[in-house]
Amino acid sequence: MNIFLALALAAAPCFASDAPLPGAKAPEFTLAAQDGKPVSLKDYRGKWVVLYFYPKDFTGGCTLEAHGFEKNLKRFAAAKAVVLGVSVDTAESHKDFCAKEGLNFKLLSDAKAEVSAAYGSMMTDRPLSARNTFLIKPDGTIAKTYLKVNPAGHAEEVLAALAGLRKPKAAK
Repeated sequence: MNIFLALALAAAPCFASDAPLPGAKAPEFTLAAQDGKPVSLKDYRGKWVVLYFYPKDFTGGCTLEAHGFEKNLKRFAAAKAVVLGVSVDTAESHKDFCAKEGLNFKLLSDAKAEVSAAYGSMMTDRPLSARNTFLIKPDGTIAKTYLKVNPAGHAEEVLAALAGLRKPKAAK
C-alpha cells in the first residue's frame, strides 16, 4: 500500500471500513427523538430513509447540513423519503436545536453511541458521531453510503441520488 494512503487512512476521523455498504441490511435501531418518543428504523418500512449522522447540535457545519435537509423536506416527502438525523447529543439538546433552527424532522439521540458505531459513524479522535449519511431502501437495505460528508449541498446530492435510484429500470 502507498505510504501516503496508509497514513491518510490511519488519520481518518471515522471507521469508514465499518460502515455498511450498499446492498447490506441496514442495522436496526430504536432511539429517542427530540420529543422523547422512541423511533425505530422498522417504523419506516415501505419508505426511503435518509439516515444522516452529524457531530453536534448548534455547530456551524451541523446547522448548515440540517438547514439543507429542512429546506428540501417537501422534495424528500414527494420522493416518499423521510429524513432522520442522529448524533450523540441528548433528546433535550435536539429539542432545543430544532426549536432554535426551525427544524421539522426527527433528530435522534444516540447518547450511548451504539447506533453510530453500528453504522461505522463514530469519530476515532472524539466521542462524536462522524458526518456520514446512509440512503436506505424501503426494504431496509442500504442503497447508497456517503462518508465524510461535506454539509454544503449534501441534501441536494442525496435528492439527486434518490431520484436516480427511484427511476424505473429500462427494459433490455
